[in-house]
Amino acid sequence: MALLQDIMTRNVVTVSPKQTVQEAADLMSQYNVGFIPVVENGRNVGIITARDITLRLTAKGQDASAATVESIMTRDIVTASPHMDVHEAARLMAEKQIRRLPVVDQNNQLCGVVALGDLAVRDIYQDEAGEALSAISEPAGPQM
Repeated sequence: MALLQDIMTRNVVTVSPKQTVQEAADLMSQYNVGFIPVVENGRNVGIITARDITLRLTAKGQDASAATVESIMTRDIVTASPHMDVHEAARLMAEKQIRRLPVVDQNNQLCGVVALGDLAVRDIYQDEAGEALSAISEPAGPQM
């Protein structure tokens, strides 16, 4: 049985809630990621995604250099334990329709992140990754 601690990315770039959205976007560009955990005093308090920036800031004509991460971040996030079974994590990701899962310890301290890609690159988890991606990609409502 493989656990998330066996496959998670440990060295994760983070931002604080008080940093600007511009700083977060710059980090996303620098590290070629679309998601950054928001950490305060070591605790995972949310996430910010490229989609958050687009829908909650840019689409509203706000200035990324003036807005703080906390003003647009997603606060109610799904997390996992480093001791969670990989198969269980894949099911959770499919059920919650998420592509990235912050991994936190019992004190909500960020330990790492698991992405669907982490599952897909390991032959034994390709089925779970495919099922999770399929569930995530299903339309949520009527298409225009």
